[in-house]
Amino acid sequence: MVGVAWEDAGVSSPAVTPDPLHLVLGEEELLAERAVRGALEAARLADPTAELRRVRVTELSPPELAEMLSPSLFAEGRVIVLDAAQEAGKEIAEAVVSYARQPAEGVSLVVLHNGGGRKPGKDLVEALRKAGARVTQCSKITKPAEREAFVKDEVRRAGGRIDAGGVAALIEAVGSDLRELAAAASQLVADTDGRIDEAAVRRYHRGRAEVTGFAVAEKAVTGDRAGALEALRWAMHLGVAHVLVADALADAVRTVARVAAVGRADPFRLASELGMPPWKVKKAQAQSRGWTPEGLATAMGLVADLNADVKGAAADPDYALERAVMRIIDARQRS
Repeated sequence: MVGVAWEDAGVSSPAVTPDPLHLVLGEEELLAERAVRGALEAARLADPTAELRRVRVTELSPPELAEMLSPSLFAEGRVIVLDAAQEAGKEIAEAVVSYARQPAEGVSLVVLHNGGGRKPGKDLVEALRKAGARVTQCSKITKPAEREAFVKDEVRRAGGRIDAGGVAALIEAVGSDLRELAAAASQLVADTDGRIDEAAVRRYHRGRAEVTGFAVAEKAVTGDRAGALEALRWAMHLGVAHVLVADALADAVRTVARVAAVGRADPFRLASELGMPPWKVKKAQAQSRGWTPEGLATAMGLVADLNADVKGAAADPDYALERAVMRIIDARQRS
């Protein structure tokens, strides 16, 4: 069977059969989410009505898994995503392996695994490889050269070009988080003629932030309901992609949660510990005021659900974004 890479999904033939088994291996969340999106896009080339169902592997029993993966009477396409497969126990891991030996027609099973975990989860990786699963590596990007290459690839993917000065300026302005870098690279290409240098990056971060998801996210995590909704509606009016706003919200909530968890300390000392630029730590410290651990836990759940909503689970992504923004603000205000 022939698979469809996510970046090729828009130009591939609808006759292509999606991969029945897909192992997404590694800790880089952005790359893993793109692999899931690619599996869904491939499934919808074969069946535009294909649905996405996503569940954490520890929340499943073997009978529940069998029900999710059983062939449909009407042959509707489905993409079943198993999150955190490294946490799988023996029984559920064996159930996945048993299914992988003879996958159902019309079903794409996507297994997300960070590469570590308990023995049953590790054995699952090898079993899926042997069963012929398509494997997508999503290793953490930690080296400066890898991060620079990622930025260049993101700009190229969006249809633009960026020189070395532009790459350095973008990383300096945004930091090391891949979601922020990807969102900023995409928006830069959209806001320019596609040729990006250091000057373009400086202009963008000085004068165009109001049309990105970052402005929405910043107002949401600080509890500015009117400002967040106004920024969101303006971003939607300007055509900012739903996924970019969702990614910005998720990054803002995660950043506040990480910084809040380590307490109030010198931003420069925490920067090294957290892998963030000092300015970002300082900003998150200010944003964390007014949040409780319970409120942040609620917000983390909201942005996780939103991620799926804007990537196919919700019928109306505009409404999903607005609802998530309001609920994030509610979680902060109840803190």
